[in-house]
Amino acid sequence: MVSKFIVSFFAIAMISSGAIAQEQAAPAEAAPASVPAEENMLHLDLSTGGRVTIQLFPNLAPNHVDRIKTLARQGFYDGIIFHRVIEGFMAQTGDPTGTGMGGSELPDLKAEFHAFPHLRGVVSMARAQGDDSANSQFFIVFYPRFALDKKYTVFGRVTEGMQYVDAINRGEPPATPSRILQASVAADGKAPPVAGAFSPIPEKEITVDDLNAPINP
Repeated sequence: MVSKFIVSFFAIAMISSGAIAQEQAAPAEAAPASVPAEENMLHLDLSTGGRVTIQLFPNLAPNHVDRIKTLARQGFYDGIIFHRVIEGFMAQTGDPTGTGMGGSELPDLKAEFHAFPHLRGVVSMARAQGDDSANSQFFIVFYPRFALDKKYTVFGRVTEGMQYVDAINRGEPPATPSRILQASVAADGKAPPVAGAFSPIPEKEITVDDLNAPINP
């Protein structure tokens, strides 16, 4: 019994050492190239006076982020108006017809609902009645709107230039619509369409009462 145990022990040891040697001899896989931070940042140059920077969330909504970046790089959003802007709620854009009924020629997206809340400055995908009907339209939230959570796909949040979002003309549609002059991925390094033409708008001070105010879309 003892001799059998010793033989088995040495056999296992030899197999294990061989496996370790093979593992050490195998070439290590190349680490995936890191994506520059600017690749997941979107710039919107607005007619309200300046550049809005949006941090995209590819880890939460990869397909929606890819769609927005694809359309931005195609120039799809350049010149499109904000066709539905509700005070105390949100500003919606992304429809080339300006009616709220249009979209891109790309297929509609499968929903990517998740737990990130609709806070001030959040950018979320608009859709029709079906969950999987988002295409090109999106909206930027003025004030928290938690009733939308897990019903619309959040794909980013404004990190700079929210004052230019606050200045978007209200209406459904507005009498004089504000528009996206240019949408671009930050990694592409596009300058604003007319350098130096924007007049600064001071950042609006948001109070606790503002954040807790009821929203009546």
